[in-house]
Amino acid sequence: MRTGKNDISGWLVRRAPWQSWVVLAAVLGATAAHVARATPDGGMDNAIVVRAARTWLAGGSPYDDPHFLYLPSAVLAAVPQALLPQEVLRVLVPLAVTGCLAVGWACALRLHGVPLRSRFAALGLTGLAAGFAPFAHLVLLGNWTVTAALTLPLGLLLASRGRWLAAGAVIGAAVALKPLPAPVALLFVFAGRRRALGLLVLVPTGASALSALLLPDPAGFFTRTLPFLLRGDDAFVRLYEASPAAVLPRLGVPVALAEALAVLACAAGVVCAYRRWRRADPGPLRLAETATTLMLSVFLVSRPSYDHYLLVVLPLLLAGVPYVGSAARGPWFWLALVPQLTGLTWPYLEAGRRRAFKDAVTLCALVVTMMCHCVRARPSGGSRAFVAPRREGGTAGKVRTSSDPAF
Repeated sequence: MRTGKNDISGWLVRRAPWQSWVVLAAVLGATAAHVARATPDGGMDNAIVVRAARTWLAGGSPYDDPHFLYLPSAVLAAVPQALLPQEVLRVLVPLAVTGCLAVGWACALRLHGVPLRSRFAALGLTGLAAGFAPFAHLVLLGNWTVTAALTLPLGLLLASRGRWLAAGAVIGAAVALKPLPAPVALLFVFAGRRRALGLLVLVPTGASALSALLLPDPAGFFTRTLPFLLRGDDAFVRLYEASPAAVLPRLGVPVALAEALAVLACAAGVVCAYRRWRRADPGPLRLAETATTLMLSVFLVSRPSYDHYLLVVLPLLLAGVPYVGSAARGPWFWLALVPQLTGLTWPYLEAGRRRAFKDAVTLCALVVTMMCHCVRARPSGGSRAFVAPRREGGTAGKVRTSSDPAF
């Protein structure tokens, strides 16, 4: 971060006043309380997984429901919820989702060396919750995307501290619950961490294999769910998908051409992510920007791909704002988020089933922004610096560089 007096970073990393935490608690509490009142089952998407677990407990196959798109291990993970009454779930689920998003934000901050008691910690999460529409949408749905939003920052935090095996285990556990963070395996390939990569693959594979043996239809994921995902032929789901492969055909583009464009863009994004990793500059931005570029690139071809998937990558990018040269300091990063501002209604997109168009704009704009950021020349000015927050009644703390062991 800059150390100049005119840079806002020094102000952001100083300790936040208590009023900031009161505002944050009010925003998060109001979001969770609204969902608890509005949804009787804790969220439509969470209800799908819980219903699958109840079906299994009753002797049926979870994959009888075509909208259950999870690995077999998710069935067993949902059993504790299946045993709870609806009155408990409607309160517990939104609180748990909100809490996981908050912990994921905290891990992203620690990855970038930002103090958890700083103004940026409080204001950043408040801005996400109050100003970024997919945040409230994720809490409303209770979607298990939140597991990736928590574990990806945690895994990168562990990797930044040299604990790659633990990072592989954490991300592997997330894949066992929902395969969403699987593309991060390429980061382990880039880093040459074979043992950690093996653990990342082994954890969900082993958990799913053991869980499948307990299901009446052990191969249901491969015979029912996987073909459904590859075809993407559910008329209801397609209306809410944000990937170009789903949106472009709604605009008249041939399906084959739309899919080919999405695959080419995804491949270009992976190449750009590799170039970002190869830059090998010190500091936390290398891990965060490589991982988020990989995730965003795969979202282009993922079926389905929803707006709340952005919560997996956005906190990691936003937490890098105090650093000179971070992607989040560029104007295009913020322009990409404009369609997702809470309460903003766009002409001709008022209907909920047209929301995918603005979601696709945000996704594609973020991908292009990150691709350009990854391939640009290395920022000049040497190592980035971090200004330690002032202590109460004391002088300014020392200046730490990104090569400091604390990073």
